Amino acid sequence: MDFPESGPARRAPHLRSLRIWSNIHTWTSLICTGFLLLLCLTGLPLIFHHELNHALGYQPDLSKGPDGAPRVSLDRVVEAAYDRRPGEVIQFIGFDRDEPHLINVAMGRSIDSPYEENNLVAIDWRGGTVLEAPKPSEGPVAFLLKLHADLFLGLPGKLFLGLMAFCFLLAIVSGVALYGPFRGKLAFGTVRHGRARHIAWLDLHSLVGIATLAWMLVVGTTGMVNTWADLMLKLWQGGQLAEMTGRYRDAPPPRRLASLETVVSHARAAAPDMTLTLIAFPGSILTSRNHYAVFMAGASPLTARLLKPALVDGETGTLTELRDMPWYMQALMLSQPLHFGDYGGLPLKILWAVLDLATIWLLVSGLYLWIVRRRRSVVRAVAYPSRASADGEPAE
Repeated sequence: MDFPESGPARRAPHLRSLRIWSNIHTWTSLICTGFLLLLCLTGLPLIFHHELNHALGYQPDLSKGPDGAPRVSLDRVVEAAYDRRPGEVIQFIGFDRDEPHLINVAMGRSIDSPYEENNLVAIDWRGGTVLEAPKPSEGPVAFLLKLHADLFLGLPGKLFLGLMAFCFLLAIVSGVALYGPFRGKLAFGTVRHGRARHIAWLDLHSLVGIATLAWMLVVGTTGMVNTWADLMLKLWQGGQLAEMTGRYRDAPPPRRLASLETVVSHARAAAPDMTLTLIAFPGSILTSRNHYAVFMAGASPLTARLLKPALVDGETGTLTELRDMPWYMQALMLSQPLHFGDYGGLPLKILWAVLDLATIWLLVSGLYLWIVRRRRSVVRAVAYPSRASADGEPAE
């Protein structure tokens, strides 16, 4: 008759599992801690990027605009942009969700020049006044955003930070696996102040980690998804966009571009409950050489982040295609604002900032606890060399 295992034999698999989770938590945390500290420190002011750019003068001031004045036609906006920067061509026209009267016109030396080399012309839609040029690539906020997004390394930097975000998610999952067994029968939130200092730090580390668990999973996951943005855009261009424009592949480019008002009116008629977000001119990176791409968005806080491209024939101004973007592009569009808490106005941004500070403390406390543990392990290895060699590592 076989008897169930008991005592040490029964506990051995459980202890091995805990040891594996502990090693995963320790090493994934060590690998990503330095970079996560950098991301949390740079991400803190970026939560308020819109407010900071306004305060520092890198965003056009619309406070002196003619309130109640009727909006000019988009064709007049195009004329004003060309008057301001003659010899350049328009690639995109963007509409600011936070500043409904602001239109940003991106212009370059050619229709396919790199976006980073473009010049922006800001226009007040009320009257068509050209404003002081915005400076999205200048100032401290732009510097922090570039550092936060790709470490000034472009796509390789983004993919590396995506790997660090993956390590962060592994550290979170392994921390959850360790939380129950290591907390034992202690009540939730217990901090043992009467014992050694590192015990109180461990209790606080566990408490802050489990309290911010959901937020860290959201920010870590959205951050990882955002690092794939360039790859997702190329996938969309080679997939859905190529399919939508396939029958125009051999067609010559437009000899004369249609009126922008006509283009937008056809897009709005096809999606009457949606709002105008972005217009890509024929030949730019977001469309074909034969089409305007008019990107429409929903009206609710959530659907306002989900874009639907309407492709309009560049010469005739008639609608040719209107489709929802594929799931991976929708995931990307939802991830970008959620990463910085840009969904619920200032209250949500303040909450995001508080949770960001809590994560900074969590990372610092985790590093402190690892250093303490290493020091104690060295001391025990010196004091009990036979036990250390028998166990394969210093005893705790």
